[in-house]
Amino acid sequence: MKKQKKSPCRKRTVFSLLLSAGLSASLILGSPAFAEEAATDTAASSITTNQISGWPQGPEITSEAAVILEDSTGTTLYAKNMDEVLYPGSTVKIMTCLLALENSNLTDEVTMTATGVSGVTDGGANISAQLDEVFTMEQCLYAIMVASANDIALQVAEHIGGSVENFVAMMNTRAAQLGCTNTVFTNPTGLPDENQHTTAHDMALIMKAATENPSFSPIASANTYTIPATNVSGGARSLTSKFTMTNNSSDAYYQGCLGGKEGFTEASQSTLVCSAQRNDVTLICVILKGASSQTDDEAITLLDYGFSNFQLLTLGQDDFSLMSGGQVIVPAGASADSLTIQDTPAGDQVNRTYFYSGVQVGTAVMEPEQEQDTSLYTNGQANMEAAKAYSQSTSYVPYAVIGGVAFLILLLLFIKMIKIIKS
Repeated sequence: MKKQKKSPCRKRTVFSLLLSAGLSASLILGSPAFAEEAATDTAASSITTNQISGWPQGPEITSEAAVILEDSTGTTLYAKNMDEVLYPGSTVKIMTCLLALENSNLTDEVTMTATGVSGVTDGGANISAQLDEVFTMEQCLYAIMVASANDIALQVAEHIGGSVENFVAMMNTRAAQLGCTNTVFTNPTGLPDENQHTTAHDMALIMKAATENPSFSPIASANTYTIPATNVSGGARSLTSKFTMTNNSSDAYYQGCLGGKEGFTEASQSTLVCSAQRNDVTLICVILKGASSQTDDEAITLLDYGFSNFQLLTLGQDDFSLMSGGQVIVPAGASADSLTIQDTPAGDQVNRTYFYSGVQVGTAVMEPEQEQDTSLYTNGQANMEAAKAYSQSTSYVPYAVIGGVAFLILLLLFIKMIKIIKS
């Protein structure tokens, strides 16, 4: 007896069942998968740089703490005990100078009072200022940075703050604003005080702000300065700096150095803070608790390391329009492909952060570019919002229910299909 041929109708029925089975299987196999993204450590200041994957290995130095900070991105290129609390010595005067620049004019007149004159006999550096002697603020700041004059630092503090105590409070407030977390100032001179302390990283943040003030570097890089005769003095004062890195006759001269400050007390040992610029890259260098006459050499070693081993990259805009930022500092030879990106919506803008091996190396503020077809843009936005709402309203439980129902349907369809084939 010949087998009966399957009718076209029956073939269509089998095809429909197979199609339904496929759709059911897609419900089971195609359910969305959820995964939590690993949190990225964005605190470049909390790492030890030689432990960063792919990071150029930094040189060993004898000083207790040091840091190299790139100015435009704020990236830490080198760190040795950069958060260790230490004494700052005379580098405190960088903050004194910065506050004066931010709260006065260079042409302001500063009159010496008993407060300032007391700095002539306090055991520190001074220019022998006299009671009622008048200087311009510009002359005062050169005296502070070139001659490390404590008498002038005290007088500037009183002139700006109304009292030295109020000025010290301003110093601590400004330090906190700059992101310093382990700094306490007790005087504007840097004279020893067991309660006055800072860290290499905090001093780098202060120096970064000072370097970005256009009036600071000309003062901080001066090797000599002459204060003309005043209303009290009988003649001019010639001041000479002990900061070696801007003195081209010194063995420690460093080409591109924008200025800085050295200090020494028994408590702080040798301290040095400076900045330098080469090929549009500006680096901040801080060394704390070093050996006398070695900190400038170690600063040169660290600056050479920074300039030789890192490069600035300017990144493309892709699907966003750059409003600010967009530069990163990365190891020499690295490309944009080695970066990861984190975008954070902020109103109509996007804050973009760039990472290299988990270390923040740059930021940008972006805004979405407008589509030429505004209707497509509007529809796209609506679809994105709908998808977002749907995603937020779903969970593992609904998908499990859908998957179970789909499995039962699939099983029944296969049973039905087998019966049809056999018949």
